[in-house]
Amino acid sequence: MKKEKVVLAFSGGLDTSFCAMYLSQEKGYEVYTALANTGGFSEDDLKRIEERAYKLGAKKHLSLDITKEYYEKSIQYMIFGNILRNGTYPISVSSERIFQAIAIINYAKEIGADYVAHGSTGAGNDQVRFDLTFDVLAPEIGIITPTRDMTLTREYEINYLKEHGYEADFTKMEYSINKGLWGTSIGGKETLKSEQTLPESAYPSQLQEYGEETLTISFTDGEISAVNGKAYSDKVKAIQEIERIGSRYAIGRDMHIGDTIIGIKGRVGFEAAAPLLIINGHKMLEKHTLSKWQQYWKDQVGNWYGMFLHEAQYLEPVMRDIEAFLQSSQRNVTGTVIICLRPYHYTLVGVESDYDLMKTDFGEYGEINKAWTPEDAKGFTKITAIPTKIYHAVQKKNEK
Repeated sequence: MKKEKVVLAFSGGLDTSFCAMYLSQEKGYEVYTALANTGGFSEDDLKRIEERAYKLGAKKHLSLDITKEYYEKSIQYMIFGNILRNGTYPISVSSERIFQAIAIINYAKEIGADYVAHGSTGAGNDQVRFDLTFDVLAPEIGIITPTRDMTLTREYEINYLKEHGYEADFTKMEYSINKGLWGTSIGGKETLKSEQTLPESAYPSQLQEYGEETLTISFTDGEISAVNGKAYSDKVKAIQEIERIGSRYAIGRDMHIGDTIIGIKGRVGFEAAAPLLIINGHKMLEKHTLSKWQQYWKDQVGNWYGMFLHEAQYLEPVMRDIEAFLQSSQRNVTGTVIICLRPYHYTLVGVESDYDLMKTDFGEYGEINKAWTPEDAKGFTKITAIPTKIYHAVQKKNEK
């Protein structure tokens, strides 16, 4: 009898290792493991994970490099929108999961899989991100979630693997770390407490530089085009270079507190030198090159875009409409941002741009007016005051 195929989203961690062995040996499925790489795995990591997959019973293992797609379909719009969830978090892991899920389900359809599986628990956001994406893109393919459905403990999974002949070091790390192109999330005992924060030792990137350094990031139509004067056609490599420079100063550390998809509050630590330097530098350039109302409406739709992306709604059609708006808004966002780096923090120094709206012949703020007369200013102020004067006149009349 032909075995049914299941594609397992595989990271090589304890949960997905258990799922691989359980689905192949216990349930008799033909297991295809797939790792969707969004920039968080080295070549050594990928090789080690592949070896583990085959030892656990996978019929075939595949690494799917979707880093470029992740940039083109998500990160560039998060830059255009200056998106920081709750004003803090650059939506690192949560945005990755959507594109990992899309890659996994597309692979499942390609090989004619009967099922797709993941190792998410029932206590987090990722279960929704995977399930929702799978169900929208391939409702005909069943979804299997052993870790969630069986409410498994870490100890149970380790013992199961040992009993079935697989020995590996699954010693629980003090901190859970998820690394990707757009930042690294860090979870641990302190993130479970409202009054605590992560210690220095919890961050993967430690302080290496103690002086000052000038970093320049150039943008063309809102996209990174050069770093420290070196041109980059490959935007992924540009981000990686900014991360390499900024992480040596331990820049980009913070704690995100927000509302989860499942309704509870959650905390997670993160380090994201490149995202914070890029987003805040890009936002400063926009202050110089965009009108007041362009900035205002970008803030509104950017906030919605970030919220929808975080809550697994990337496939909602309104997201394409927002992306079109964000793309259109970038036509004059061209120039270079100058940033001073220091240990643990940075200063946005200034910008150089041919589209700088400060560089005009209309006047210099607080110094001299060139485009209007003193009488013009008096008349403008008088007319501007009329609605407020009417309100106060009515109030005064009714107080008598």
